[in-house]
Amino acid sequence: MAKKVIYDCDNTMGVFDCDVDDGLALIYLLGKERIELCGITTTYGNSDIDTVYKNTDLMLRELGRTDIPLLRGCPGKGHLQSEAAEYLVQTAKAHKGDISILATGSLTNLYSACQLDRDFFDYTAEIVLMGGITEELTINGRILDELNFSCDPAAADCVLRSGKASSITGNNCLKAYFTVNEFRQRLEGNSRPIARYIFDKCFYWFENMTRRFNIDGFYNWDVVAAAYLAEPGLFKDNPQYLTSGPQQLKSGILNFGGKEARRAIVNLPEIDDPVLFAEDVYKSWLEVKIR
Repeated sequence: MAKKVIYDCDNTMGVFDCDVDDGLALIYLLGKERIELCGITTTYGNSDIDTVYKNTDLMLRELGRTDIPLLRGCPGKGHLQSEAAEYLVQTAKAHKGDISILATGSLTNLYSACQLDRDFFDYTAEIVLMGGITEELTINGRILDELNFSCDPAAADCVLRSGKASSITGNNCLKAYFTVNEFRQRLEGNSRPIARYIFDKCFYWFENMTRRFNIDGFYNWDVVAAAYLAEPGLFKDNPQYLTSGPQQLKSGILNFGGKEARRAIVNLPEIDDPVLFAEDVYKSWLEVKIR
């Protein structure tokens, strides 16, 4: 049976100077036969909610996938009413125990859903997140701030304490490094329309990474979380007892301790074999047919 998924994201693939990985995660999910994408809920993070919503709507139209419900999410922390939150509750409740949630931006929509229905997390099968750091995160000597959990620390704390969360940390994404040369070899000359679409939509991001970090590729953050949801066999599980609270999450920091001090168990999956991971990602991207 296909795994039913709601994707909560801040997709800015194709928006100048904004990250591409949410869009690449969406394409990855569309390339998986065993994933049924039930809906996409938009959140803020990479950009504001209007930009994210309009960009995701454009992307679905370009891919010929306007059949997938697209919901506008909360515009910022403290704003806890949105069509996205209502959709999350209604869909999870209608399919109790069968809905997996992938969340790769700020977590305000999920927090809002929990405020609407305190049993919301109990309705879900699993929640896979991209966010948090366990130690200082650097790229080529430059320190990176955490940009997902820190957007709404109270929301992150609520989701992490749900008991359903697996979180792909920024540190554990460092194995997902995609070089410009491999990107060219795999996609630029490929005759499939999706290959040209991905290449044209994303190439500016390599230029951004060269300018900002002087590196020849980018870290495919959100695709790692999508891959864990779709292909958990590519990963090693690493459950830990969370001790961080909202104060630590203001910086996205995840601290862990002994069983006696636990607030919740959070799984921190790690890529087992980066080569097999990359093969799976490229293969899944190329399975997508533009309708």
